[in-house]
Amino acid sequence: MRDDLARALAAAFLAGDWTHEGLVESGVPVLGRRPRWLPPLARQVLALYPRAPADRPRELAANLASRPAAAKARIAGPVLRPVAETRMLTNRWRLPVLDDLGDVAGLLRLEPGELEWFADPRHLARTASDVPLQHYRVSHRVAASGAIRVLEAPKPRLKAVQRQLLHDVAALVPPHDAARGFRPGGSVRSYAAPHADRPVVLRLDLEAFFASVTVSRVYGIWRTAGYPEAVAHCLAGLVTSVLPLSQWRAVPAPADDGLLDAHWRLGRRLAAPHLPQGAPTSPAMANLAAYRLDVRLTALARSWGGRYTRYADDLAFSGDRGWGTGTSRLLDAVELIVRDEGFRLNARKTGVMPHAGRQTLGGLVVNERPKVARREVDVLKAILHNCARFGPSSQNRDDVPAFEEHLRGRIGWVAQHDPVRGARLQAVHDTIDWSR
Repeated sequence: MRDDLARALAAAFLAGDWTHEGLVESGVPVLGRRPRWLPPLARQVLALYPRAPADRPRELAANLASRPAAAKARIAGPVLRPVAETRMLTNRWRLPVLDDLGDVAGLLRLEPGELEWFADPRHLARTASDVPLQHYRVSHRVAASGAIRVLEAPKPRLKAVQRQLLHDVAALVPPHDAARGFRPGGSVRSYAAPHADRPVVLRLDLEAFFASVTVSRVYGIWRTAGYPEAVAHCLAGLVTSVLPLSQWRAVPAPADDGLLDAHWRLGRRLAAPHLPQGAPTSPAMANLAAYRLDVRLTALARSWGGRYTRYADDLAFSGDRGWGTGTSRLLDAVELIVRDEGFRLNARKTGVMPHAGRQTLGGLVVNERPKVARREVDVLKAILHNCARFGPSSQNRDDVPAFEEHLRGRIGWVAQHDPVRGARLQAVHDTIDWSR
């Protein structure tokens, strides 16, 4: 059966009564007659779908074309192309009901043409070489490791759309409990605390976390949420991006030759539709994309008598003393699961930390309880004392903008994990004459 005929029959079937006679009657206008293979096809469709799959007409068309009766279809001319109305059939998280693209446009307060432009189903903006036609502003910076990070920041209107989509829809879908970042109640402390005062702590890192989440995986998230195919495709387009080749050519290679392979892999990932690092929706969508990964790694840790948490691309495991002799086997098992779930470990950032040394997660020392490293506190204390004695301008050697707010933020970071030390630092801060 031709693809266009299968799609037309699927739409007609969904528009009519979901009974044998109803399917046959719905198919006659499409075909212009009642062929002998139509009633058997209707029976075979009902056997496959006892209920009308109103949320997935494309799937219905594909399965319809594979039915035995469809092999007898011999329609040479054009067929009538009815439009099937779609609707949500499940809504386990009580999300906004979006039955079709009109509902999506209404939720986001966009005209249909605007919605199509931002979702970009024909990849016009994604492949445009002219920057004004692209939806993202691209920049890059060198990470502490020497790797090149590519940032894709949505332009103001798309950013506003993504923020609304995050607030009204994506944030309502719960990630796995092991995900401790970019969720209500999540924090670096909640990521690190389960591993405090443990004999052995493992720290691992996922390579190019956001870029590794493909548009097909994002589409699957929206379908799991209950949205019809067309709606899921549209929502996936709104939160994913493709880096144009012209933009990638402007990104320099890392100076460290040992990072070139990872840089090449990053380029391959960015050339396909992916979650852009810089979009407000990407952290939440990445959490949901890693749900199966979190399920499997949690089970793995428990089978070893340990614990597991994740903060964005940072993975943490901790266990008993016996882990010291078996961590290589555990790391091999972790790597197999990570690869199977479509991600890749950054081997350079894997750390095995026994209790005898300093154990750090997310910038916090966890040997006893989560707290900021003593050296970091001492450096901040010295800066504040020098600001009080010689003036703030004498300490802002890197020309940090809003230097007072910058130091206040660092004090807040310490106070969050050690209120006593934080209060002492704040007392010094309050004595500083910031006009000097």
